Amino acid sequence: MENPSVNQNSDYLNRLISLIETLRGPEGCPWDRQQTPKSISIYLIEEVYELVDAILENDLNGICEELGDVLFQILFIISLNKENFDLAQVIEKNISKMVTRHPHVFGDKKIKTTRQVKKQWAALKKAEKQNLPQKSILDSVPSGLPAMVRAYRISQRAAETGFDWDNIAGVTQKVLEEWEEFQAELKKEGQSDGNKKNISLEFGDMLFTMVNVARFAGIHPETALAEATRKFEKRFRHMEKNVNQNGRKIDMVSRSELNQLWLTAKENVSD
Repeated sequence: MENPSVNQNSDYLNRLISLIETLRGPEGCPWDRQQTPKSISIYLIEEVYELVDAILENDLNGICEELGDVLFQILFIISLNKENFDLAQVIEKNISKMVTRHPHVFGDKKIKTTRQVKKQWAALKKAEKQNLPQKSILDSVPSGLPAMVRAYRISQRAAETGFDWDNIAGVTQKVLEEWEEFQAELKKEGQSDGNKKNISLEFGDMLFTMVNVARFAGIHPETALAEATRKFEKRFRHMEKNVNQNGRKIDMVSRSELNQLWLTAKENVSD
């Protein structure tokens, strides 16, 4: 007996695909007809960020809406490539890959820990790409990723070869070393272009090492930074609101009062 929810989902997908075809048809939208996979990819990235934003806010309505926007962009790109492949091929290719990379679920192999799963996943990906032209294992990391995400992926790939710290204590010690090197550059006299470049490089080294701390700690640095920024933003907005209620602007408030407002915000605004 067929699952009615599967048929319903299929109907909705067909309706969305039909909508896209109408938009790109002769009587459709001039803007939609002009789009290319390259141009739409920019909007896909924007929609993914909006989805992540909704997830971090735990905004269920927002998550639902943004998932729809992401799905629309994905199906739009498939429509633009309909002479090369269709939705069925995209899904079939993904299913095949997921089944192959989960032999502990769809095969006889036994794995119990997340660590073992990650190690197996990396080995399977490596095996899949053995016959593909690749000068480095780092080639699989897209150059267009945000810097923090790319640093995380690059460090992951390098660690898979065994080039890594033994434990989190080693990498945190490296952070302290990088901090000292950064401080040394800051203390140098003058602010020449060369000096600024060195300061930037040392700061970058420190950030990259911190990314590895996050990896060892089992957290993603991009998510951690996003949450920390969101927490700061909420508290700062709380400060602004308090100041504006008194008919003032926040840039007119003294440092000491700002510090007190910040303490109040920390007490009243949840993480």
